[in-house]
Amino acid sequence: MKKFEDSGLLLARVLMTILFITAGWGKLTGYAGTAQYMQSMGVPGFLLPLVILLELGGGLAILFGFLTRFTALFTAGFTILTAFLFHSNFAEGVNQLMFMKNLSIAGGFLVLGLVGPGAYSIDRLIRQRFQTATAR
Repeated sequence: MKKFEDSGLLLARVLMTILFITAGWGKLTGYAGTAQYMQSMGVPGFLLPLVILLELGGGLAILFGFLTRFTALFTAGFTILTAFLFHSNFAEGVNQLMFMKNLSIAGGFLVLGLVGPGAYSIDRLIRQRFQTATAR
């Protein structure tokens, strides 16, 4: 299984970030409506640019394997926070499922934060360059 590890990590990064990239893009293109929804849930609308940066920018960073460990750990925390802020009203049927989905996604990001992005990543290219430069 070791020989599939790097390919598996790349596939995991692709699958994990699809939701975040599309959600971030949706928030960017539907800015006013998203800000209203956030405010209706008690979250200040001025935080929306940070949410977009994390979802769209962080999603792209993880997809390409750039600052992967840090971004994955930060995204895990964000995903847990959003579970509690937006999906903790279990009286509404879908919220319990959405809450558990967020926890599962956070678990995936925690694993990625621990093991790193694998060989097919910008992080690895940077690390190789740094090692080559310091070896001289």
